[in-house]
Amino acid sequence: MLYSYLKKNKKYLIHLPLIIYWLILFTLTSLPASMAIVTEIGDKISHFGAYGLLSVFLYLTMYFQDKFPLLKKYPGIFTILIASIYGLLDEIHQIYVPGRFAEVLDWLADFSGSVAAVLITRYLLEYLKRTEFEKSKSNPGTFKK
Repeated sequence: MLYSYLKKNKKYLIHLPLIIYWLILFTLTSLPASMAIVTEIGDKISHFGAYGLLSVFLYLTMYFQDKFPLLKKYPGIFTILIASIYGLLDEIHQIYVPGRFAEVLDWLADFSGSVAAVLITRYLLEYLKRTEFEKSKSNPGTFKK
């Protein structure tokens, strides 16, 4: 049920949150160090989580889209590639933000968060798809690919 619901409502549950989240992420990384939000968790964990969440939305977007077959066939590879390139560009961008610096370890945390998110999201989607399919076998006519 959840798999089909995500697929049916992807504009509101995946695409819109991706756009909003990416804008928030860019805004937060554009703030000068004096205005940056400081949390109790470490900087690298923040990067890991931020790019992990970005990658969940990116993966879902590519997985559920039907316009580009190559993206649909390899959503994990393209998600990691896009998130990693964006992370690199964001680190370079931070050189020009007062009080911010580009750090290779930040980029590695971004990359690691993306890889972890892709693996977890892929597993969860396959699990949801499989359980929905199994339920539909016991109740024919309910599963839609």
